Amino acid sequence: MPTLPWITPNPASPGTDAVVMASRFEVRSLTDVPRFFLKSLAIWRQLRTAPGALGASLIARPLKRTFYTLSVWESREALNAFAAAEPHRSVMRGLRATMTESTFTFWEVPTEKLPIPWPDAHARIDAQRTAQPS
Repeated sequence: MPTLPWITPNPASPGTDAVVMASRFEVRSLTDVPRFFLKSLAIWRQLRTAPGALGASLIARPLKRTFYTLSVWESREALNAFAAAEPHRSVMRGLRATMTESTFTFWEVPTEKLPIPWPDAHARIDAQRTAQPS
């Protein structure tokens, strides 16, 4: 299971809350996996210098055609600005047709609780998937 380990692009301000976003993407076929992973690396490079990014990690499960992302932001505005900026915007638009399912979940945590443990993120993603209509 290839994992891009937790990075901390910007220091978190102590005593504040941060916005967490966890996601799960499933691509249609094994032939879509390399393209999705390579495109996600462009977004990873963008994230390393993104204003307001406090941390991130990615898990790829290629044989299951599934990718998980976990990112933490100083605000929802910082997260939205990142998602609207290039290359994230174009990459996600271009990959939509290759995905069978996408799940997103958001919550807030005190910055003292960073980094977010993957088991917590997986539990929240699973809960969100269960709550989504089929």
